Order: sequence, then C-alpha cells, then structure tokens
Amino acid sequence: MAGWDVTVVTQDQADERPLRILGVCGRDLDSILTFPVHGSCLQAIAVRAELYRADERVRQLVRAAAETDRADIRVWGDAWPDDLDGKAGLVSHRLSAAARAFKAQALAAAASVAEAAFEPASCTEVFRRAAIRRLALV
Repeated sequence: MAGWDVTVVTQDQADERPLRILGVCGRDLDSILTFPVHGSCLQAIAVRAELYRADERVRQLVRAAAETDRADIRVWGDAWPDDLDGKAGLVSHRLSAAARAFKAQALAAAASVAEAAFEPASCTEVFRRAAIRRLALV
C-alpha cells in the first residue's frame, strides 16, 4: 500500500497463499538468482541470519545490493553473520491493526500447509540493521 514492489524469495517452491494474503510476489531462490543484480533494483533486503550464513548465493546477492550503498539491509535471527556489521542496532517496526490481521491470516495459511504451530502476529517486528564489513587494507 505504500508503493513498494515486494518480492519474497524462498528456498523452495513454497505455497503462495500466505504471500497472496500479504499482497506480495513470491519467487524461489534458484530462479531469482539466475538474474544478475543491476543498479538500484534492490532498495531493501530483509534476510534470516541463518539463511545468510548457510547459502553463499544469498550472501552474494546481499553483498551486491550493499555495494550500491542504497540498499537498506535488515536481518533477523540469532546467528549473526561474521561479515555483517550490526552496530546500527535494533530497528523496531510497529504493525498496524490491519497489518497484524493480514499477518495472522498469512501465518495461519502457512501453518496449515506446513502443519506447524500457529504463532499469533505480534504488534512489533524487530530487525537488526546491517552493513557489509569492509576489510581494512594494511
């Protein structure tokens, strides 16, 4: 609704119902990585820390976006990657009542597919803002 063109990239061909509920486009990681990142097409990236650490292709995608110095990189999860600088600290985003309702429905749809436990949508999402660590030249 704020004019963003959002694409959610998943590791597999996930069920698209939760993404449709949120009004976003879904792509699988393998298909999205076949296209090179050019210019400022990635303005913001939110990535799970565990995925960033586990997949070199994801790290390359994030690094390519970070090199433009225009991408806002946000990470969630406990396994903070060594090559990301998280000194900017935590970033909280308070969800509106409508956003919480849509998120709850999307989580319920995802849980019904994965047979996972349903977690209610919280009022606030917390990310850490990150930047790629630059290697110091000695």
